[in-house]
Amino acid sequence: MSVNNTTQSQAYDIVIMGAGIAGVCQARHLLLNIPNIKIALIDPRPEERTEKDLKIGESTVEVSTLFFGKELGLYDYLIENHPPKFGLNYHWPKDPKNTQTIDDYYHVWSIKQPPLASVLMNRAKFERDVLKMNKEMGVDFYNGRVVNVDLGSGDIPNNVKVKIGNDYLELTTKHLIDAAGRKFIIGQKTDNLLFGPEKLAGLNNGSAWVRVKNVDRTIFHSGYDPTGATCSHYYATNHMMGHGHWIWVIPTDTQTMELSVGVSHHHEVIPAQSVNTKEKFYAFLESNHNILYQLVKSGEDIDFHYLPRVAHKSKTLFSPDNWYVIGDAAAIFDPFYSLGMVMMTFQMESVTEIIRAKLAGEPDAEKKRAVYNAYNLGYVESCNHLLHDHAKQLGHASIMSWRVYLENMWWFGMIVPLYVGKWHLDLKFLRRFSQQSRQVIRTLMSHVYEQFNELIEKDANIGMMYVHRGQQLPFGYYMTQEFDSYLQNTKYEPQRCNVFAYMKNIYFFVALWYLKFLWKGFGLKGVLSPVNLKYVFALLNASAQSSWDDLIYRRKTKGTAANSEIARVTEEFKNYRHQPELEPWLKSKSAESQKLPEQELVTSEL
Repeated sequence: MSVNNTTQSQAYDIVIMGAGIAGVCQARHLLLNIPNIKIALIDPRPEERTEKDLKIGESTVEVSTLFFGKELGLYDYLIENHPPKFGLNYHWPKDPKNTQTIDDYYHVWSIKQPPLASVLMNRAKFERDVLKMNKEMGVDFYNGRVVNVDLGSGDIPNNVKVKIGNDYLELTTKHLIDAAGRKFIIGQKTDNLLFGPEKLAGLNNGSAWVRVKNVDRTIFHSGYDPTGATCSHYYATNHMMGHGHWIWVIPTDTQTMELSVGVSHHHEVIPAQSVNTKEKFYAFLESNHNILYQLVKSGEDIDFHYLPRVAHKSKTLFSPDNWYVIGDAAAIFDPFYSLGMVMMTFQMESVTEIIRAKLAGEPDAEKKRAVYNAYNLGYVESCNHLLHDHAKQLGHASIMSWRVYLENMWWFGMIVPLYVGKWHLDLKFLRRFSQQSRQVIRTLMSHVYEQFNELIEKDANIGMMYVHRGQQLPFGYYMTQEFDSYLQNTKYEPQRCNVFAYMKNIYFFVALWYLKFLWKGFGLKGVLSPVNLKYVFALLNASAQSSWDDLIYRRKTKGTAANSEIARVTEEFKNYRHQPELEPWLKSKSAESQKLPEQELVTSEL
């Protein structure tokens, strides 16, 4: 059949380019939140993904797992098909020349099962399975390649030309989503991408990774730990740290003992040509993290991949012209902290709410788009900033342990409750939060990173901060401390979790962290430095402002049920009356039994 006369046209509410994790999850989220939505998914890969469908990012954290499990309704699926995750472990060699066993490292071990679950993930399997679920829910899947997009202006429809075999198909849609990863379909069409260290807070990194199966996991850890933890060390995301690099160790299958092991390296320390083949990567492991070399050699190779340039970001995420970029198509920096899926989570929930509001003709739909775009760009910028100066600091066990502790304070003390309470969809809150974040958090972190570098130049040892333990800061603070009962009282509806209580406390405790850091690193002179005190007072002032917001919130929500469903059931239970009588269940059977032969009657009675 000739290509020239086989072009067909179809119209959709939404067309999503890319059926990877971002594309299939965005489609499912739209289906669950907008009734009767008509969606098309396009991807050149077949539904049955191959074993070698490689991805960076096989570990989730609290926010992304809540999205996959709670928002997409996939908790059962995740439990039944993907490994559990028990936090984050960090390891630094005591002597880089001797890394034969796990005892040759300093450790920050996860010590307990986290209060909010997270999972490890076989990405190809997840994408295949959710794509099938989407098709069952009514999504049209086109197994083809996008050859051109014609972007409309304003509410003018977008057109997507797709090649399927020898045929062409034109899809028309008002809302077009690019979830096609590094193909950058919209990014290249609109000059929307930013590359290079000068535009990425100095970040210049690459990554090499391998997957192996049937490994001997006892090489890493025997699993016996009666006094140190209540969770598995193997089923955590393990970070093996070193100068200019870190290595992830992530189990992706519980049956085949499949393992993903990869290095994220900074080019100024480790050139691309030194780790860009499997042989070179294995040689790097053998010399610098020998225990991991033993681990991967104990199994069978599945595949190897090298990505010379990992990081990029976008200028716009959600356009007024009704196109959107999400997932790797929007931004990615480094697998550290597994924040790629977190950025994606915020992006997808924002996209769904923008499209829902626009399709419903709501008057504030464009305002939502503008505010959500600004917030998500700000969050992308924050994730980029979290990688600042990693090339200098990753291998320094003392400094990096303090850095990990501080960054986790923001995570558990602000980002997690913000997400749980859906505050990232509240326009008034976002304006206030974004301004405070820029004025306090970003400036403080830049200053602290510079002070970290200063201490590294002095070869300082200021001790180890154990991110998972208590007793690191005064007043009984620990990393996952709750300042609102959102877990115990199921405060999962929008604006029910009191994020202001968290902000009030976390600004205060970060101020205490900073004072302790100044004392340990620079002594009394550092504590009393006017420059440093400026940041202390800025944190305390932000805590005071949040205290006022906390009081206002408590007054506004006084008498409001923590969870409306639980309140309804509680009210319904007021009519409960104990009824001890059982409904009869043997009458009809007794009549039938009189007709049975004696032998059958005995059998039935037994």
